[in-house]
Amino acid sequence: MLIRELNELGRRVPLLLALLLQLVASALVMALVLLAVKALHWRPPLLGAALLQGALAASLGRWLGLSPWWLPINLAFVPALLALNAGDLPRWVPLAGFLGLLLLNWNSLGERVPLYLTGRRGERALSDLLRELPADFAFIDLGSGLGGTLCRLARDYPQARFVGVESAPLSFLMSWLRCLPRRNCRIRYGSLWKAELGDFDLVYCFLSPAPMPRLWEKARTQMRRGARLVSNSFEIPGVPAEQVIPLDDWRASRLLVWRPNR
Repeated sequence: MLIRELNELGRRVPLLLALLLQLVASALVMALVLLAVKALHWRPPLLGAALLQGALAASLGRWLGLSPWWLPINLAFVPALLALNAGDLPRWVPLAGFLGLLLLNWNSLGERVPLYLTGRRGERALSDLLRELPADFAFIDLGSGLGGTLCRLARDYPQARFVGVESAPLSFLMSWLRCLPRRNCRIRYGSLWKAELGDFDLVYCFLSPAPMPRLWEKARTQMRRGARLVSNSFEIPGVPAEQVIPLDDWRASRLLVWRPNR
């Protein structure tokens, strides 16, 4: 019963589960250290205990269904805090770093979407798809992150209209400022689920496996006939892509293309 509830927590609010597992792993390692001191008269090194805590938190997270990208975060969280403390940095530095990461990855709380950045090969493949459209096409990026891809594509296609949707506060602010000089590019703050897709010729996303089934239903309901839905790397379960474009990068990424309403 408890395992099922934790799995559900990880599915709905992964950040809370990750923080809970950090606390659980810390308590377990503290108990092991106390046992070693009392029974063996041996005090493990602090760095060793921190690494053990990270490995335990990461393993628990993977076992309970957290996405793979949480693995390095859970593994490095406490060792990183220890390293920062050893460097005699002001106490506000770790807090500022944590808040910055939280504001950049705010999407992971409700939408289960971390910050993924489209690589240059992905941009080139997107640009090739856009070249097939009329010059005044409309493009939307659902979860536009830091806005780099959107801004560069807007520069290359000045007659087209580009829209980004972003709900992580710091990512939104950075991308909004970045796109200000581009008259054909705008960033909207808000959830991707509130974005209307009917005006766009190409809808692009680089999300995570979790929202893809719901996104497919939204695309089928809202997208106009012939418009394309393009996902970076993540499939729609049970819906084969009409076109798959390998990007040949270190992540083995690919663009998957559908026409929800042919």
